[in-house]
Amino acid sequence: MRTCASAVELQPIASVSMETQSDFTVVVATEEHTPYAQQICDEMESSAKARGTGIAKRSPEYVALKMREGKAVIAFDAEGKWAGFCYIETWGHGEYVANSGLIVSPHLRKSGLAKRIKQKVFELSRNKYPHAKIFGLTTALAVMKINSDLGYRPVTYSELTNDEEFWKGCRSCVNFDILTAKNRSNCLCTAMLYVPPKTEE
Repeated sequence: MRTCASAVELQPIASVSMETQSDFTVVVATEEHTPYAQQICDEMESSAKARGTGIAKRSPEYVALKMREGKAVIAFDAEGKWAGFCYIETWGHGEYVANSGLIVSPHLRKSGLAKRIKQKVFELSRNKYPHAKIFGLTTALAVMKINSDLGYRPVTYSELTNDEEFWKGCRSCVNFDILTAKNRSNCLCTAMLYVPPKTEE
């Protein structure tokens, strides 16, 4: 699920929550979390509509697969209720990784949970794909700040993956005509990229 592209994080505006970061549990998702897939997909779609943005729809089956593969992060509140989610996608034969579909339950936004989820999925991405570049497309200032703190930098679209399957996801975005009119050089989303440090061979 994404706004314009797979890497997009959905972070709609909502009321301030009284819960703090310490009230949440953020873990790598597994088979046991697959029953939450439908709820997650429904919230992604609802949040995108609230923002007036397009999304690349993901099915509950796809989200559940990411959980089974250990390529997703899920969060719960102090009462054990679902609170947030994000998953990993790879492109260009593993050269690029996108942390996609960031979503936080509406009543928990502005609680600091999005940052914790982003940090966890970033760590997961680095562990699974230590040599991959990690990128994102977003229109949310809060997500840009989180990305920046993690070491991302703003880039042009030309520095992102040229994998056609990734860009096909933009077709369901309301801004797709803008993207195509500009030959995929830019759009309303800001592209951000993390380049892993080079290691000695």
